[in-house]
Amino acid sequence: MARKKKEDSKLQGISRLLTDATIGITDLVESMHQSVVHPPFLPSTPIQHLITNISGIAYKNIRWSTRLIGSGVDKVLGKFVSVSGKIKTTEEREVLQSVLNGIIGDYLEKTENPLSITMQFRKEGKAIPLNKKSITKAYPTVHGKIILMVHGSCMNDMQWTRKEHNHGLALAEELQKTPIFLHYNSGLHVSTNGQKLSELLEELILNWPVPVQELTILAHSMGGLVSRSAIYYAEQHEKSWTKHLKKVVFLGTPHHGAPLEKAGNYLDVVLEAVPYAKPFARLGKIRSAGVTDLRYGNLLDTDWQNSDRFKMQGDKSQHIPLPKKVSCYSIAGVTSKETKSNIKHFLGDNMVGIKSALGQHENPDKNLNFKKKNTWIAYENKHLDLLNTPEVYAKIKTWML
Repeated sequence: MARKKKEDSKLQGISRLLTDATIGITDLVESMHQSVVHPPFLPSTPIQHLITNISGIAYKNIRWSTRLIGSGVDKVLGKFVSVSGKIKTTEEREVLQSVLNGIIGDYLEKTENPLSITMQFRKEGKAIPLNKKSITKAYPTVHGKIILMVHGSCMNDMQWTRKEHNHGLALAEELQKTPIFLHYNSGLHVSTNGQKLSELLEELILNWPVPVQELTILAHSMGGLVSRSAIYYAEQHEKSWTKHLKKVVFLGTPHHGAPLEKAGNYLDVVLEAVPYAKPFARLGKIRSAGVTDLRYGNLLDTDWQNSDRFKMQGDKSQHIPLPKKVSCYSIAGVTSKETKSNIKHFLGDNMVGIKSALGQHENPDKNLNFKKKNTWIAYENKHLDLLNTPEVYAKIKTWML
């Protein structure tokens, strides 16, 4: 019964999203219509204004009817049995929901859409309530050594398993650790997720069934930024969980930003500068706060507050050094074979450049200064290959021994 209600709720979320999308497209078309009827840099005639006024009434009717129909569909979906299970498996729906949260997760949370993901610790895709009884039930054999897995943007906790391999499960079995997986809305600001993670970790450590000996974090992509943000805020608020944190391993983390988001920012500016294309600039601005944080690797609230996140500007993020009492390691992926060419520094793993992944910045004051022995380059590896390549696993294992 609970599962049925959950699926019905997600259907309602889809209904609301489609309603909002229709209204958004209507706004876009109306804006484009006005650009055509009223050419840039030219005065408008009374006839042109009349055309705009008449069309404006039509667009208002579309918005009104869409909201009315959307409201009705939302209520109907709440009354009927969900059939979505016949269309997609649970795992496929989880993947789609994670992608959706990565792209517009901040919007989903703002509108209280049921599709919005709530941060939680999970095992095998199921939430773990943070009390000793529930944790013991989830882990009958629980260890004092915890390994926390933090996924990247547009992904979820179950996607740590790739090509029948899971770094966390394998490490836990070989090194006698208890694996726990974070599930979060990657469309929210990194700093928002960082603060939420810090609070959850405090609760987790306080309710762990046995004395905690050590906490290790293995983070992929954006997960590394969320982890660094969590550590920063925990230290600022004197949380106790950081006393147990011994190691953090970063896999393809864009410490100083990702080129794809920087390219998206350039697209915004280009579209805004072309008069007839200006309405389409809105399409570039649907991407979430989490995605735009990837431009320069924002970690803190102050990195994005009181500024237009779509405006072209340089890196204004505050430099946050690696935690002093924690051993930090970083693996950068490179799609090509090992060569002496510097082009690999730009290509990286196709999503994150090698310098960014290794914490190297053009401004020496912003370098993260990983110890050389704590960094490694995984050649012939794309961004997602870092999740399953045997050589990557072997390197992580040596660092965790």
